[in-house]
Amino acid sequence: MRLEVIHDTLYDYATPVDTALHVAHLEPRVDEGQALESYSLVITPTPASLETRADFYGNRKTFFSLSGRHTSLKVSARSLVRTPSLQSFNPSLTSCWEDVCASFKFQKASAWHAASDFLFPSPYIVLGEEFKAYAASSFTARRPLLEAAIDLMQRVHQDMRYVSQSTDLQTKASDALKQRQGVCQDFAHILISCLRAMGIPSRYVSGYLLTEPPPGQPRLIGADASHAWASVYVPQNGSGHWVDLDPTNNRWGSPAPGEDYVVIARGRDFGDVSPLR
Repeated sequence: MRLEVIHDTLYDYATPVDTALHVAHLEPRVDEGQALESYSLVITPTPASLETRADFYGNRKTFFSLSGRHTSLKVSARSLVRTPSLQSFNPSLTSCWEDVCASFKFQKASAWHAASDFLFPSPYIVLGEEFKAYAASSFTARRPLLEAAIDLMQRVHQDMRYVSQSTDLQTKASDALKQRQGVCQDFAHILISCLRAMGIPSRYVSGYLLTEPPPGQPRLIGADASHAWASVYVPQNGSGHWVDLDPTNNRWGSPAPGEDYVVIARGRDFGDVSPLR
């Protein structure tokens, strides 16, 4: 699909701000078949300094500062993106999850694997026993990894209610799991926490979803400003693939859950890739 994305953010401050530093993840990625045909970022008032570079995970990150007194800030990002076609996967033919978990256990002098970065706790991901207990019924003995991960995603989709403003940016995944409601960020954090608790690499993905469907099809769930989902590492035929899982809408695929998704950034959790901070 060829999608145009318009993302406007407006801050109105109660008192004037003299100095401000901001970080933005708003530029779509160019990889895994996703093509960026055009991108622009307009900031008002004009920043005193602005720099864009790749972060540790290959996302495009923009730093900008404002040194003059201001009472509002507007950040407008415009993107024209061509999304990739989906790859074909048979979940039942992937390696069993126990073997994948064992392959990532530390062994002296073993080669470092990039997916290992997504095995551990991170600021928004705590690997509590409640996540392992929740995941257990999906991760039965010798079950193929992708089959188990999709089953877990479907259970999160069924058990959680999408309720706007029911959580905030500081809500822990454990609290969202207890109350069984949240937004796409919470759905993704719960799924990632469960997968990592089982010893399976999983990462956080931020981006956009075309929520307005073609005529006759149901509207998808997600924030129109941005969306979030998870990704699981699946070894296959001596290499490996990341397969994306959207528990908010019960969709999965690679390199995204669908051709109507735009990937902005990938990281350990929301904190690595927040659109603006």
